[in-house]
Amino acid sequence: MDENHYLTVKAENIKENDCWEKLKSYTDARIALGRTGCSILTNDYLAFSLAHAKARDSIKMPFDRDRIGKELHAMGLKTINVESSAVNREIYLCRPDFGRRLSERSKLLLDELNYQGADVLLVIGDGLSSKAVHKQAVPFIRQFLPYMDELGMTVGPVVLAKESRVALGDDIAERMHCGLVATLIGERPGLSSPDSLGVYMTYKPYCGRMESERNCISNIRPEGLSYGKAAFKLAWLIENAYNMKKSGTALKDQSDDIQHYLTLKPHIKDTDILNIV
Repeated sequence: MDENHYLTVKAENIKENDCWEKLKSYTDARIALGRTGCSILTNDYLAFSLAHAKARDSIKMPFDRDRIGKELHAMGLKTINVESSAVNREIYLCRPDFGRRLSERSKLLLDELNYQGADVLLVIGDGLSSKAVHKQAVPFIRQFLPYMDELGMTVGPVVLAKESRVALGDDIAERMHCGLVATLIGERPGLSSPDSLGVYMTYKPYCGRMESERNCISNIRPEGLSYGKAAFKLAWLIENAYNMKKSGTALKDQSDDIQHYLTLKPHIKDTDILNIV
């Protein structure tokens, strides 16, 4: 090019192509945050602070068992209240082992109840997010129970467990002589999901079961795994656990594959589960 000829480009004619913008639409994760100097933008900082506060609130929010009990009673379900050995939230957070064992009072309550057993026991525990349990547990159970009717399985009274860890369900179910337990519990809050419900299923539960002997269904909430799809997954796992006499790593979740259906099929109204052709 001749040194007397120049190429002029005006800034207003430059169109930036930010490849991250499209990726950001697929996730709530904090990616491609802007910055000013060595600091993040004020709006991003405030959004992070709000999400952190929501996560802390979820952990510390008291478990409103009366509210959940009333909703379950309106569905015709009976409930039982128990507590773990963690006498308050501070001990619960510092001593996870206390949350895995029933209090002496609750042991005595269940022993005196002398419940003669059911095929399936549902335990609702506050876990690390009472907010998740308050929002997701009852809608999930409402979707789940019709599948148990189809299988002809008995469902025991719903146990509401305060200061509960997952393993507490094994102790409860063993004392109530139930063949299988599904523990609905608030998951550890994330900065984009402070209200996520998890379900842990154990076949032939007893105190001391290993974590590898459970099946987990995670992220149950409208923004994650829908109630309908999660309910079918649990029902499928229960049917196959009784058929195979095992749970955990020995039972692979194949509920999305029609070739592995036994009796149950997704309800047609649960259109978010599967496109049946």
